[in-house]
Amino acid sequence: MDIAALFSMAAQKAALFRQGAADRRHRPERDYAGSVAAFSEDLPIHAMAPQKVIDDLALRAEPGLHAMTGPRFHGWVIGGSHPVGVAADMLTSAWGQNAGNHMAAPSAAAAELIAGRWINELLGLPATASVGFVTGATMANFTSLAAARRAVLQSVGWDADRQGIFGAPPITVIIGNDAHATVFSALQFLGLGHDRVLRVPADAQGRMIVAEFQRIVQNVEGPAIVILQAGQINTGAFDDFAAIIPVAKEKGAWVHVDGAFGLWAQVLQSKRHLTTGVELADSWATDGHKWLQTPYDCGYAIVRDEPAHRQSMTIAASFLPAASEDERDPSHYVPELSRRARGFATWAMIKHLGREGIAEMIERNCTAARLIAERLGAEEGIEIVNDVCLNQVIVRFGAGLGGEEGDRLTRETIRLLQESAEAFAGGAEWRGRQVMRVSVINYQTGLPEAERTAAAIISAFYRARGRNSD
Repeated sequence: MDIAALFSMAAQKAALFRQGAADRRHRPERDYAGSVAAFSEDLPIHAMAPQKVIDDLALRAEPGLHAMTGPRFHGWVIGGSHPVGVAADMLTSAWGQNAGNHMAAPSAAAAELIAGRWINELLGLPATASVGFVTGATMANFTSLAAARRAVLQSVGWDADRQGIFGAPPITVIIGNDAHATVFSALQFLGLGHDRVLRVPADAQGRMIVAEFQRIVQNVEGPAIVILQAGQINTGAFDDFAAIIPVAKEKGAWVHVDGAFGLWAQVLQSKRHLTTGVELADSWATDGHKWLQTPYDCGYAIVRDEPAHRQSMTIAASFLPAASEDERDPSHYVPELSRRARGFATWAMIKHLGREGIAEMIERNCTAARLIAERLGAEEGIEIVNDVCLNQVIVRFGAGLGGEEGDRLTRETIRLLQESAEAFAGGAEWRGRQVMRVSVINYQTGLPEAERTAAAIISAFYRARGRNSD
């Protein structure tokens, strides 16, 4: 096999796909049913030449690929997979390192150690906090809350690792009404239940109401976990960490912050008022494949109490080498033993952009979000529903119309925008009504792209309104 020719061919196809991303239609050319049909065939019996396989894969896959790396893709809060991170990830795959322990993959373990230190410094978190490199914020929440479960039960004399949670003292979980769905999933996976939590009412922006939290927490006794939010998924709003965390600490609660994208506001001096007090928490979850622009399969579980983190995740076996006090095994901080070496792409992206480059990108995205909101809000019949404090804009079409009629117009505007493929944004339900959600979190997106996005949305709205009035 000519490995050099094979890898070169794959790299060339990757480059061709990424080139011209700004002008590519921002939607797949083929839907799911068409993609299933394109891939469907009988189980292969005979071997196929390597280069022919790669050629066939690209031919079948590319029409069904979304323009998620494009600068006007605003459908979800996901980054653009920066080429430097992608190149590092290509090397990661080629190197084939199982990042389970420091002896098997010394460089992988070292890259995670240093990249983890950089992340803590970037985000203004304790330098001694441990960092687990997980798949994304869902597993970062799960991992951090596993450490929390262990610690709060240990504080009342119960060893959850050995005894499980059957018969354990009950843990009170307090969470905001507008927390992300994946946090509730993490609670479900951990046996804490997604419906037995105490839910704190939220304000119009999705922020936990401090007075309501104080009312609820005053009656809490025993082990407790409080889950706060940095960046509400629709509005971008932040809980009041400075007011809530000290009250939670007085009750002996472990405080976890879901900061999948919002925690990156810590990088910007202009946005740090949003995160005041966030460093007082016990654990944090965030994504690399959002505002750090790494490829997917990259999130960070950050825990102040390193022993609680490590002890809740460590997999021990006689065939695995033991780490000394000055050695770090990556698998001791994540739920997996065998996994890819996620630290390389993180290291490469921080090395490439540096603190200043990361801050500039985030600031540019936030400025672009405000411009989109300004352009849309200036149009009669379009309402900006949220306070645009970060990168999220939620939009309602048909201001002044009845609820159901406004919902129909909003859905139709979204459909026509996606059909045009000039930009991509998705829908959501907010406070019982349909809205368009615009997320600005791509390294390529600035004011020119924001202008194009706003123009495309306004054009779709005009067409939808015209059809609505027919």
